[in-house]
Amino acid sequence: MIIVRIMGGLGNQMFQYAVGRQLATTHNTVLKLDISEFKNYPLHNYGLSVFNIKELFATPEEIKLLKEPESGSLTKKLKIFFRRPSKLGITHIREKQYHFDPEILAMPDSIYLDGYWQSEKYFSHIADIIKNEFTIKLSQAAKNLKLARQIESCESVSLHVRRGDYVTDEKTNIIHGTCDLDYYEHCIAHLAQRVSLPHFFIFSDDPDWAEKNIKTTYPVTFVGHNGPEKNYEDLRLMSQCRHHIIANSSFSWWGAWLGQHRGTIVYAPKRWFNSPTFNTKDLLPDSWTSISPGL
Repeated sequence: MIIVRIMGGLGNQMFQYAVGRQLATTHNTVLKLDISEFKNYPLHNYGLSVFNIKELFATPEEIKLLKEPESGSLTKKLKIFFRRPSKLGITHIREKQYHFDPEILAMPDSIYLDGYWQSEKYFSHIADIIKNEFTIKLSQAAKNLKLARQIESCESVSLHVRRGDYVTDEKTNIIHGTCDLDYYEHCIAHLAQRVSLPHFFIFSDDPDWAEKNIKTTYPVTFVGHNGPEKNYEDLRLMSQCRHHIIANSSFSWWGAWLGQHRGTIVYAPKRWFNSPTFNTKDLLPDSWTSISPGL
């Protein structure tokens, strides 16, 4: 059994599932999800149920078996007091660095994975499985189906503007920052040199800001009707576009990675964080192009 801690927004949850699925496949064992994070977490909800994944939830007893007790718990304090070595420290695997750690893929069965794991190198061996399982159970309908047909009929480009807590939360803003208008202008200009008659489909968690600030002479469609409760619909529409301009966001990372078109062009910000402490060398697939202006 592999247990993976699921936390954060939908894009983060997808990375966490993917690394767990890779290890479970390697060991021909079951993957279980620890979603206890969302009981007292107001910012995000568990969102993987919309996908065709192997969805099994770890019980509290199973989690306790593999996860190290919290530092303030009575169990932890007693182990320290009596100086008892704990097997749990070996089975609870915390992410120790942001860039790809090959040791993770060599881990044994019966472990608890705790981290973000933001690199396709953690699941590249089963990329086809991941793409298949991250298809959405529900059929597209109404406005989303109409948009999907429009996306298919033109040289469509998804452009994602990530704001939300990147702007409203001071601590998050210090760590992440946001892609500025200079970044988007550079990406649009570069892409227009390579693609004839691009049509930009603009997605954002702040659609009003995007519509007021993203300007181009090319055809534009602003997509803002799905809202946070149906953000998976935006993700699917993004993946159906031929080309992509992503933000420093795991959400639009997946929108681009799940695309099925040949010859796809993907532009991404070279600086993913404001903070220089993160090594992001393994974050972007080799075929994507990083653009320096923008954070």
